[in-house]
Amino acid sequence: MSLKSPSVAPDRATAPATARPRPSLSSLGRIPHGGLIAVLILMIVFTALRADSFTTSQNLLNILRQISVTAVIAGGLTLLMTAGGMDFSMGSNAAVTTAVAAQLLSHGQSTTVTVIATLLLATLIGLVNGLVVTFTRVAPFVATLATAMLLDGVALLVLNGMSISIGDKMSALGNAKLLGVPWLLIVAVVVLVAAGLAMRFTTFGRDAFAMGGNEHVARLSGINVPARKLALYALAGGLSGLAGLMLLSRLGASAPNTGGLQLQLTAVAAVVIGGTLLAGGHGTIPGTVLGVILLGVVANALNLLQVNSYYQPVVTGAVLLVAAVVNEFNRRSGPGH
Repeated sequence: MSLKSPSVAPDRATAPATARPRPSLSSLGRIPHGGLIAVLILMIVFTALRADSFTTSQNLLNILRQISVTAVIAGGLTLLMTAGGMDFSMGSNAAVTTAVAAQLLSHGQSTTVTVIATLLLATLIGLVNGLVVTFTRVAPFVATLATAMLLDGVALLVLNGMSISIGDKMSALGNAKLLGVPWLLIVAVVVLVAAGLAMRFTTFGRDAFAMGGNEHVARLSGINVPARKLALYALAGGLSGLAGLMLLSRLGASAPNTGGLQLQLTAVAAVVIGGTLLAGGHGTIPGTVLGVILLGVVANALNLLQVNSYYQPVVTGAVLLVAAVVNEFNRRSGPGH
């Protein structure tokens, strides 16, 4: 007696599906920075509909000039935060730079000497931050916040609490254009492109990602972590000085409220909104650029819609808080969590 296996008819329910999945709203999340781009577009459309002057060339150029200073600080901060560091004194470093440069220029010093001296000073300040963080094991947040308070006081002392004008010196950087593009924007683009290329294609950038991911493992893999940290903090300081000079050239004067904590918080907010992890290990220059533009548009919209200026720091702080929360959720829901 032979046993035959029963014939089984093909089950259409278990047959592999060949139909393409329908697109859904969740597909927006697969686009790099898709949510941020959507919010930016909505903000632009909303402001353009409420304020006719928003889309004028003069206003758009004004936005680009304003965000250029923030973009330079945010570019250096992206590199530093990717490596697991933090510098809350970059805005205050820029304030000291503008104060010292204004004093030198107002006392007849040449522009060349002033630029070189202030950039070296800003880089030295960043290097000191790096030495403290690297060799004393003080948390970067605590060390650089203390430095920020110290530098804010130094800036006030240098200015003696007064505003110092530099006349038309450095006005070319702050107001001139090249083929219709402001020089401030060109400088910012060069800094951001250089930072993006360094993060993507150089050993320096790869080491930053490795240090942010796991500093102990990075050290075991042969990376000179202390040297890299010092270089990153010195670079952050140098870029702070550059941002300070850009700010001075645009305003034509240095005042007690120039730069400082507000500029720093805006840069931090832009970097975090752009997707750079506060814990380190992941950073993105394109995301930082989008974050800088979004905050610049928000600030401009508040001005055009005649919203009380006191609400601007409120908005910046709220955006930073929301971005930090979303950033943490994204980190926990990422690979390995």
